[in-house]
Amino acid sequence: MEANATMRLTKSVGTAAAALLLAATASFSQAPTTPAPAKPKSSTASAAKPAASAATATYDRALLKPALLKEQAPETYQVQFETTRGDFTITVTRAWSPLGADRFYNLVKHHYFDNARVFRVVPGFVAQFGISAYPPVTKAWRDAKIKDDSRSQSNKRGTIVFATSGPNTRTTQLFINFKDNSSLDTMGFTPFGIVDGDGMNRVEMFYDQYGDTAGMDQENIETQGEKYLAAKWPKLDTIKRASIIGAAANTPAKVTPKPAAKPAPKPTTTTPKQ
Repeated sequence: MEANATMRLTKSVGTAAAALLLAATASFSQAPTTPAPAKPKSSTASAAKPAASAATATYDRALLKPALLKEQAPETYQVQFETTRGDFTITVTRAWSPLGADRFYNLVKHHYFDNARVFRVVPGFVAQFGISAYPPVTKAWRDAKIKDDSRSQSNKRGTIVFATSGPNTRTTQLFINFKDNSSLDTMGFTPFGIVDGDGMNRVEMFYDQYGDTAGMDQENIETQGEKYLAAKWPKLDTIKRASIIGAAANTPAKVTPKPAAKPAPKPTTTTPKQ
């Protein structure tokens, strides 16, 4: 499935040269026995206002100045996603991909992903998002590229990764791997975090009945926005809010000491599925 699938892991750029680049990229992936979805392609021109909530919502004006949003992320931090399919968290490890972790941190801190659609969901491959709900924001980030990081982790199930359109072209689009996509490891796709615990149960619920067709329609989604999404791809799920939580949150949670006489039982830990 990875051959065509890898094609749209790159961002759409809308030119003949881009089409040649995508076709060339696909040739490096494993040939599938059945036609496969393309690699998550990242694009940064967005839907105007996902649904009624986004129609009245406002965005952080700081997002219009990407060059100023370059804060270094903590060594590890967690991000909570509240979606139309339920909530899940992602743990980011900066050492895995420092520039990617920093970019994600700044995007989430300023709520770039709020009200955005999960516009591409390919069963057994990836869920992709990162086109802003607000066209001015999308336009501002279109050329805000960051350099590639050296890959230290494989594209395993549950990992989150930036989409690209070639070397040093990461901007805002991301995908979460539904399975171990090791064929992406040599193609510049660098994981920087992983979905925690049973969070993949929610991720795998994202509406997938459009197959790869909505994902291939990025250019229209970017240029025509939420009105187009609502008419053409109305069932796509929405990220209602993405926020930094835990130790990296703006206001760390207070820890209440437990009575010494009655220590609480140890909580069961859940290992992230990969």
